[in-house]
Amino acid sequence: MRCPCCSEKLYVECCEPFHLAKAIPKTAEQLMRSRYSAYVLHKVDYIVKTTIPAQQTKLDVVAITTWSEQTDWQGLRVLKYKPISGVPQAKVEFEAYYQEDGECKTHHEVSTFVRIQGRWYFKDPTV
Repeated sequence: MRCPCCSEKLYVECCEPFHLAKAIPKTAEQLMRSRYSAYVLHKVDYIVKTTIPAQQTKLDVVAITTWSEQTDWQGLRVLKYKPISGVPQAKVEFEAYYQEDGECKTHHEVSTFVRIQGRWYFKDPTV
């Protein structure tokens, strides 16, 4: 099966090693793509584990699960990947396409990612 992150790679060669904890994303873009795939495949534990540790217990896991399961994910497009000079952070701008209640929608976001002890994490602005 093709990877849900729209990389044109097979899932087993792309996001699956991250989801199975056999590898860690080397870039913030890889982490963002693997998180999108986790939403598509309902891997909520991965979404939680890849959020910055200080925010993990504050996440609304029920809401994340509901959105993951009730959304018909259609695709992902990375618009821009920008490492931030001088600090272990990066920004990823993307659009996630989905259908909800029969309506096509786009989720546009500029996400911040932080590298802590060699691992990339998503920094949730809502927490």
